[in-house]
Amino acid sequence: MRLRLADVLVPAMLLLVGGVELVLAQPDGWGVGLLLEGLAAAVLVARRHAPLVVGTTAAVIVLAMPWVGPELEDVAAPILFIAVCGYSFARWIPGLRGLLGIGVILAVLLADYLVDPRGHDITDVVFVAALVLPPYVVGRITRRLADQAQQLREQQAVLTELAVRDERDRIARELHDVIAHSISAMVVQAAAAEDLVRTDPERAAGLLRSVTACGRRALDETGRLLHLVRDDADDVDELGLHPPPGVRDLPALVESFRAAGLQVDAELEPPDSLPDGVDLSAYRIVQEALTNAARHGRGTVRLGVGVERGQLRVRCVNQVAADDEPGSGLGLRGMGERVAMLRGTLISGVTAEGFVVDVRLPLVPEPVW
Repeated sequence: MRLRLADVLVPAMLLLVGGVELVLAQPDGWGVGLLLEGLAAAVLVARRHAPLVVGTTAAVIVLAMPWVGPELEDVAAPILFIAVCGYSFARWIPGLRGLLGIGVILAVLLADYLVDPRGHDITDVVFVAALVLPPYVVGRITRRLADQAQQLREQQAVLTELAVRDERDRIARELHDVIAHSISAMVVQAAAAEDLVRTDPERAAGLLRSVTACGRRALDETGRLLHLVRDDADDVDELGLHPPPGVRDLPALVESFRAAGLQVDAELEPPDSLPDGVDLSAYRIVQEALTNAARHGRGTVRLGVGVERGQLRVRCVNQVAADDEPGSGLGLRGMGERVAMLRGTLISGVTAEGFVVDVRLPLVPEPVW
């Protein structure tokens, strides 16, 4: 049985309040009352693990105080013990089974009143109900809220997993387009080399070298594709009616965000030729970074794309407002999937400059086979 801090802290506070009350008031039998409250507090430590047994036991212990110790009307701390028991019946017991514990408490109180020689009226019934029913209602509400919060966390986890899976599927479709383009180019170049092999061997050899280079790139992209599940949706992009975007399209992408009202200070100096997977992923990374800046950023966005130390570097910086609510993080998660698949690095977070997204993609991919 693993205990939490609150499991021990609440009974300790009850014992402290009850002990101070008994020591200061010193009613008849206060020493026995202190012993009973200490025993009840010790039992309540396990209320989260066996709430029905623990709650009823602790309640019976403090309600036995008038028989061997001070009268209940002489001390007030037993009311707090009973309230915690009533709360535990609702908070830690599913359904309405906790009402059994409430019934035991009321039965013990009723027996005490029946044997008490003093007279009683309807106000005593109200008083007894006030001891146990409000804490039980509060416990029920707390349990309902806790269950709803747990359901929301589980739903958020499912939505996050679905979003990551969708992003992986989208990456797989785009890589499929890249590979299809590479294989088509290989077929065309190989057919041309076959026609020239006798009439122009040197040119045919050049074409075959291009086929080899293209095949190696396609093989590398295929290796990265193996761990993804491809979606067979027969949409327009899947049919190859639109070529995959790349860094050549970044100026138009930046202009589209500027037209939407985003202030972008861009320094775009990508190389003329990039591996197909890097070319496509760099475009998507810039697109996601600018989208996040448009949603959460303030002021001018600084965007830089260029080659640094043999790597393609994409760096986007935007200011964020102090009261801006954080996003879901799914965009950055999808961006991380792309970067990891290309053996690159991604650093993101708030710095003195603002919110920074810094991506580095190797221009010569490491072989995966």
